[in-house]
Formats: sequence, C-alpha cells, structure tokens
Amino acid sequence: MEQNKVVNYISPDAKIGRNVKIWHFSYVGSNTEIGDNVSIGSLTHIDYNVKIGENTRIEGSVYIPPLTVIGKNVFIGPAAAFTNDPYPTSPRMAGVILEDGTIIGGRAVIKPGIRVGRNSVVAMAAVVTRDVPPDTVVMGHPARIRYSRSEYDLKKEKWNSSQSLE
Repeated sequence: MEQNKVVNYISPDAKIGRNVKIWHFSYVGSNTEIGDNVSIGSLTHIDYNVKIGENTRIEGSVYIPPLTVIGKNVFIGPAAAFTNDPYPTSPRMAGVILEDGTIIGGRAVIKPGIRVGRNSVVAMAAVVTRDVPPDTVVMGHPARIRYSRSEYDLKKEKWNSSQSLE
C-alpha cells in the first residue's frame, strides 16, 4: 500500500524563521516573511507580501490575504478570514494590521485596512469593520467594544480555575 504524501506549497522566496511548524495542505505565498517559533495550521492560505511576527499561532483554515502584517505573540483562531479588497474586484488593496499580542477568535472576519491594536481581542465570529483600540475586546456584527483586555484576562482566569461553563 502506497502512503499518501502531504503537500504544502511554500514559495521559494518566502523567508521562514527558525522552529516554524506548517501543518498539512497549507500555502505560503511569494515575498512572505514568517518569524521564529510560528505555528501554522492545516489548510491555511497565507498569500504574498505578508509579514508574521515571532511566537504567533495560526490555527487551521485561516485566510490571510496580501499586504497583511501580523505582530509578535498573536493568536488567530480557526477559520478566521481577513480581507484586503473593500470593493471586489478593485485593483487597489489594503492590508489588515494585527499589532503585538492580539487574539482573533475563530471565524472572525476583518475588513480591509483595519488595525487591531496591541493586546486586543476580537471575539469568535465577530465582523470587524472599524479599527480596534489597544487593550480592548470587541464582539458582534458589526464588532463593538464590550470590555477591556484586563476584564478579559480576569474572565479567562476565572474560567480556568472553575468547573462551570460561565
């Protein structure tokens, strides 16, 4: 019985840092730079001219379009999608910027040209249509500020130390 070979595509001119893990069936486009200690989940598409900072974790089935800049220590949940064309099929594109320490929940969608501020959290399935200030948590359709990052961290700590689902 012949083994199936798992195939990723990594552009020959992509710059890949040390200790980078790229899981099955992923794509990394031309002129992309990936920092050290990055993990990229299966079925993730990282297009050309993307920059990803060190210690970032990208879950599976994420779409990252051209011109996106992702800072250090970022988490991107499964099936998140960033966009770069506010009026498809315009020739003019605008990248998404995720500053250091941001968390993007699964299935979140981020509009072109958006900046998500340092240490901010975008909740799962949020649709981000405006810039997100640093140290805030946004939720909803469209995403709105719900509370601060420090409140998020307290809620997370409570969750981690309890048996309840709240």
